[in-house]
Amino acid sequence: TYADYYGGSTGSASETVLDQLKEQLAEVSDICFFLLAASAIVEVVDAHQGFKVVTNLIQTKSKKGLFWTIGFLTFFLSAILNNLTVTIVMVSLLRKLVPNDDDRRLFGAMVVVAANAGGVWTPIGDVTTTMLWINNQLSTIPTVTELFLPSMVCLVASLAFLVNQVEEDSSLAESNLPPP
Repeated sequence: TYADYYGGSTGSASETVLDQLKEQLAEVSDICFFLLAASAIVEVVDAHQGFKVVTNLIQTKSKKGLFWTIGFLTFFLSAILNNLTVTIVMVSLLRKLVPNDDDRRLFGAMVVVAANAGGVWTPIGDVTTTMLWINNQLSTIPTVTELFLPSMVCLVASLAFLVNQVEEDSSLAESNLPPP
């Protein structure tokens, strides 16, 4: 409230408000530092053609085929890595694989959905489940067995809906992938 912020007549913020601001700033700072570090690592790996292994395995020239391939790849990568990191990695790959901006936005939306669906069914795929796992509030086997199928259904249903918005053309031939 107004009185909490101004601490009565002194005109300075109360201890409660300052503590809340410190907490919020710490949380935002954690996320920013994580994103900065993850982005730097992705750029270093990309600069040394570290994603070449993945891009060389993708042989399709069909945008709908690429859509499903990237979706399932993102889903399973986010189960073994953090879903935010996988999203950054896959969006970096999309910059090389999908030259058209509108297509890249649609593929990017799919990557976010696939990473979140994939990160849910393992204790290490999402920050929330990782924290619960570290604090012994969930165990691995029940988490995987009970959440894999719902996560897969979420992925397939979302991709089936989104793939209808992908228009086939020859734009994938213009991708800037280095030769294998």
